[in-house]
Amino acid sequence: MKKMIILLFLAPAYLIAQQKATDIKNVIVITTDGLRWQEVFKGMDAALANDGRFNQGRRDSIEIYENYWAEDPAGRRKKLMPFFWNTIAAKGQLYGNREKNNKVNVANPYWFSYPGYNEIFTGYPDPAVNSNEYQANPHVTVLEYINNLPAFKGKVAAFGAWGAFNRILNEERAGFPVIAAFDTTGGKNPTTKELLINAMLKDSYKPFGYGECLDVFTHYGAMEHLETRKPKVLYIAYGETDEWAHAGRYKDYLDAAKNLDKWISDIWNYVQRTPAYKDKTALLITCDHGRGDAKKEQWTSHGSRIAGADEIWFAVMGPGIPAKGEVSKDMQLYQKQFAQTIASLLGLTYKAEHPIADAIKEIKN
Repeated sequence: MKKMIILLFLAPAYLIAQQKATDIKNVIVITTDGLRWQEVFKGMDAALANDGRFNQGRRDSIEIYENYWAEDPAGRRKKLMPFFWNTIAAKGQLYGNREKNNKVNVANPYWFSYPGYNEIFTGYPDPAVNSNEYQANPHVTVLEYINNLPAFKGKVAAFGAWGAFNRILNEERAGFPVIAAFDTTGGKNPTTKELLINAMLKDSYKPFGYGECLDVFTHYGAMEHLETRKPKVLYIAYGETDEWAHAGRYKDYLDAAKNLDKWISDIWNYVQRTPAYKDKTALLITCDHGRGDAKKEQWTSHGSRIAGADEIWFAVMGPGIPAKGEVSKDMQLYQKQFAQTIASLLGLTYKAEHPIADAIKEIKN
């Protein structure tokens, strides 16, 4: 009798837990190109802020300290990325602080962008994908797989600052819109906002040439698509963190990270006030590769010859995902696990003809 009473008492709690675990109906995946785990978890690096090689005059260094300095890493990271450390840290999970032995690495041998994004979305660190100029991806990504399911058909979209995303996600075959670099948004029936975004994009300053647009256009194009077309799966890829790092402009790199944090906050706030998304949507945020740090001057670079450029991080938040905050458990995770993780958040199993790494089970445990 006692056993029966205990089971009856526990049953509602079990059912509630099961319900919460399947509450996710939508996923928004966000990447920021080449943002180091060092800044995410420790904030600004004083050695770089003080180095004249990486600042455009003394005023840059002064502004970095005015905007991002605090006496300890916890304070500095909160100044740089307040949404990460006030909201995600309270309601979600953050992985990749290697000072706590929480390690996330890329599995591909190259440590630059196309191989990294391929790994994120296929779960397969294919050694044949070895160039940023690589052909249209022969592998079916998790986004394409989801878009081909009846429940998600026409409800997947991707926005990327870098023009290569048309190839990485194989837009021609995939069957969902990939708005990359200077592609116009809105399709055949653009909204008034989309027409304005397209006009501004065409006339905009192009510091990175025609291969990549400024993040502001990618962000507002994605937001308008989210608000008007209500996708179930949305991917947004920001790029300025990588571009300003390659240029050796540390203040601009930090400012790009701060903008990213603010935009993710805007996305989350929209999600939480919109009935179609509120308490039904998960965010997964990560990057394609790391950067150098052992030799400070190598922070501008990445690739297999740069120590630490394989070190990445990720954050996740949504219904049914335990609020663990900064995960300090000693573990090793890999970028190749993200593809199946994205599918598993929706209660799906991603299948393809290539090998796919297992999902990250720690997220829901």
